[in-house]
Amino acid sequence: TGERPPVFWVQGQGCTGCSVTLLNSTHPGIADVLLKIISLEFHPTVMAAEGEGAYDHMMRVAEKYKGKFIFAVEGAVPVAHDGKCCVVAEAKHHEVTMTELTKVLSANAAAVLAVGTCAAYGGIPAGKGNETGAMGVSAFLKKEGIPAPVINIPGCPPHPDWIVGTIGLGLQALATNTLGLLVKQGLDANGRPKAFYKNVHMNCPHLSEFEAGHMVKPMSDKDGCRFSIGCKGPRSACASSERKWNNGVNWCVNNATCIGCTSPSFPDGQSPFYVN
Repeated sequence: TGERPPVFWVQGQGCTGCSVTLLNSTHPGIADVLLKIISLEFHPTVMAAEGEGAYDHMMRVAEKYKGKFIFAVEGAVPVAHDGKCCVVAEAKHHEVTMTELTKVLSANAAAVLAVGTCAAYGGIPAGKGNETGAMGVSAFLKKEGIPAPVINIPGCPPHPDWIVGTIGLGLQALATNTLGLLVKQGLDANGRPKAFYKNVHMNCPHLSEFEAGHMVKPMSDKDGCRFSIGCKGPRSACASSERKWNNGVNWCVNNATCIGCTSPSFPDGQSPFYVN
């Protein structure tokens, strides 16, 4: 439409790695993303404002653009202890929890982006032994009965292209009133954009070696399939083999094994990551 839609990026239980990876976007560069494509109105890590003033600004813009803004969530949503495990703001002497803010913004957003595996499925914060009741955004909204359209962008962290590309898909869908179609047909069974989440194993350059039974022994072997030492590629999905990381320099399976970080069962269901 030529207008830059407001985007609110809120951080729950996470490590800020998804924000770091977004800043590494090169095509387009992050400056173009922030200054020409979207209007980033709130981001705890990169914005100059802070405290109650920043929170009040976000809520004012959210009210003005009700039903038209994008709500991006980084990190899991903890529900135990009345949500007090993750306080994201304070307003009028009231501690605003991640659960409270997620409910309010999701209910009024045009679309919700769950950025990173923690936001998509719970991830590491929801791993065995956690005391916070951490869960992914989709599961949380379902529990609360909020029918917001959610697009999962898992990865620990996601590739910057997956984030920026999904924002592009979302903006196009909003401009053409096809967001419902995108959510219905453009996402896989785990809520991930099909354009960026393809089976790792079937698109791996080592696929022919797997079919020939040529397996590596130590991880330092450059030739051979890594399934023998624990690679999770057959049950994982992403486009790392095509896009690679650090502007095309390398990707996970070149030097290690796929650990299945884009999967709903990460990390517990993908462990151990390496077998000897």
